[in-house]
Amino acid sequence: MTANGIELEVRVSGPEDGPPLVLLHALGESAADWDGIVPAFSEHWRVLALDLRGHGDSEHPGTYSLELMRDDVLALLDALDLGRVDLVGHSLGGFVAHLVAQQAPDRVARLVLEDVTAPLPRSAPAPERPPGELDFDWDMVLAVRRQIDEPDPAWLDDLGRITADTLVVYGGVASPMPRERVEEIVRRIPKAQMVTIEAGHLVHAAEPEKFTTVVLGFLRA
Repeated sequence: MTANGIELEVRVSGPEDGPPLVLLHALGESAADWDGIVPAFSEHWRVLALDLRGHGDSEHPGTYSLELMRDDVLALLDALDLGRVDLVGHSLGGFVAHLVAQQAPDRVARLVLEDVTAPLPRSAPAPERPPGELDFDWDMVLAVRRQIDEPDPAWLDDLGRITADTLVVYGGVASPMPRERVEEIVRRIPKAQMVTIEAGHLVHAAEPEKFTTVVLGFLRA
């Protein structure tokens, strides 16, 4: 699909008349990261798993920011003529997802954030480029990591603009995400609740059955 001036790869599954469910992957991943759990959702939902800009088979345009990723998602919804969607994001994808829900509250019916913290400044070691060929643009990693480490203060305040029922799935003691920062995003989003699945950062991959059970229960409520 062409959206926001670039080509975006979208994997689509499920019934054509099903309610739309958009999946956003973590940093350095792609839509394929959701393959293990998509069948559970595509029985009822029209599932759209997106490669974010600079990742996978989407365009690697050389210009990157979290705001551009947010706008890509919104432009994709427009291109597909989707009014409101359910939105699931993991890590980086969760950051993009809550920016979408801040920017356009009326476009997100239900929001699921997997192992995502409140956008607060942090001190983190500089990322090191993995060896060999990459399925993502390393310049993208450097650009978004700067924003994750030093986020726009408005993003924290604007969590209060989110109107969607929100489920935050935390990976527990093995997660690299500090619990207090996860609890802060729950506190800031008006209609948010938190569930802990002891799985580490990759909840949907490490505990797919528990993840899908919890998320499906939330989406069906």
